[in-house]
Amino acid sequence: MTPRTTGRAEQAPPATTVHLPRGGPDASWWDRRFETDRVEYIDRPDAEARCRRVLRGLDRFQRLTGAYRVFSRLALAEVEGVPEPRVLELGAGYGCLARHLVDRHPTVRITVSDVNPAVVDAVRRGPIGHHPRVDCSVVDATAIDAGDGAYDLAVLTTSLHHLAPDGVAALLREGTRAARTLLVVDGWRSPLLLGAVPLMFLTGGPAQAHDGILSVRKLYGSAALHALAERCGAPVRLRTRFALPGYLVATAARDPRPPRRAGG
Repeated sequence: MTPRTTGRAEQAPPATTVHLPRGGPDASWWDRRFETDRVEYIDRPDAEARCRRVLRGLDRFQRLTGAYRVFSRLALAEVEGVPEPRVLELGAGYGCLARHLVDRHPTVRITVSDVNPAVVDAVRRGPIGHHPRVDCSVVDATAIDAGDGAYDLAVLTTSLHHLAPDGVAALLREGTRAARTLLVVDGWRSPLLLGAVPLMFLTGGPAQAHDGILSVRKLYGSAALHALAERCGAPVRLRTRFALPGYLVATAARDPRPPRRAGG
């Protein structure tokens, strides 16, 4: 499936979103201290070997914890009743979620995408890249090169914390433009998730544990996502909820209602 391209991106969100705490506008003192801006190996161009180890470790961790089953269930619920749903997976890594989706839905068509060309090339050469209902593409989740409504669903899992607040605002704006629904799943913002770090070490070694600790400290809270949806420069409706064992699930779509006029 080749999505239609669009010419010009929508207006960028206000610069004030850059300084929003990840716990939300009213985040407590301890929450702001818990937050970090240290860069994970997976986001460092100079750490390619460690990045590959982290991706392999993350894949093992997701398999062991049943995360892909949770993600696929949440994604398929959003396209229930759609005869041939078109899904854009953002930040796909090795494309394991896509494999679960095509196994569980007989007509779904998926574009597996990542901003890293090397990752996309690896997926394209692998088994999921040869599936007749799967396409592979390099896509920036904050500037999606697709026409309005090109997809029924855009989905981003365990990657939201890699984006700065202005990037999250752009994702909300672009994801709800290019797809009817945007589904985002990431960890629930809580220090309790640090309890999973030993398992991360077992599945991916020191590099995975390093990135896991930083990921927990960089997760977004529900209040932050709602604040960014209000400031993203588009009329976005956002719903957030908790899902076991420790996920923040956010679904977003464009609000069809016209904006209210001042004094009206």
